[in-house]
Amino acid sequence: MNYLIAEIIGTAILILFGGGVVANVVLNKTKGHNSGWIVITWGWAMGVFIAVFTMGQFSGAHINPAVTLGLAAAGFFDWPLVVPYMLAQTLGGFIGAVLVWLAYKDHFTVTEDGPTKLAIFSTAPEIRNYGSNFLTEVIGTFILVYGVLYLPEAGFINTEGELLTSITVNGQEVGFGLGALAALPVGLLVLGIGLALGGPTGYAINPARDLGPRIAHAVLPFPHKGSSDWAYSWVPIAAPLTGALIAAGCYLML
Repeated sequence: MNYLIAEIIGTAILILFGGGVVANVVLNKTKGHNSGWIVITWGWAMGVFIAVFTMGQFSGAHINPAVTLGLAAAGFFDWPLVVPYMLAQTLGGFIGAVLVWLAYKDHFTVTEDGPTKLAIFSTAPEIRNYGSNFLTEVIGTFILVYGVLYLPEAGFINTEGELLTSITVNGQEVGFGLGALAALPVGLLVLGIGLALGGPTGYAINPARDLGPRIAHAVLPFPHKGSSDWAYSWVPIAAPLTGALIAAGCYLML
């Protein structure tokens, strides 16, 4: 059960940073108002980094149903845990969105544009073409999951072909690697995806990142809320899962 709690916390951290940076940029009368796309992509990347290095030791910090599905399809995760992980991640996304709303509550009040507020909770395409939007999210998630599958484990190969992650020196075990910074490649991968592929759809690449906060948007009370855009909501759910399965298939073929 601890691993599910870790997935809830990790995904909540992701949304607190990611949704929080969007709120800081788009809501009225914030310190970061109109600071731009680079700020947003870095905020999301740091959310991934912090979630992974804090929760990775407990659950692997998938914080993304697409990652969970991709790892299972590639043989690195137990199938019976897939649905519990996904539910925990979605709940974490909801909690993180509520925390963002609490932190920026006054700024939600002074911002009247409904779509601007929705952008804090969920993604939306700049040009609504469901086929193109779906393909964009498939490509982005493919890169994410494929990259995650190839992240190397810290260590080196000995003469017997074994991967060593530590050695014994003067009776003490000494580990290799970067410690908490081992989470950095994942954050940088998400940063690169946001910068390169985030323009058309806002790079959901994570069903829990979109669905959990979208539910929060639907139930939270604030003025000038507008629609939760459920007509688009299937794209950031189905497309990332599809991209994850393609990534796992390519990984297994190679």
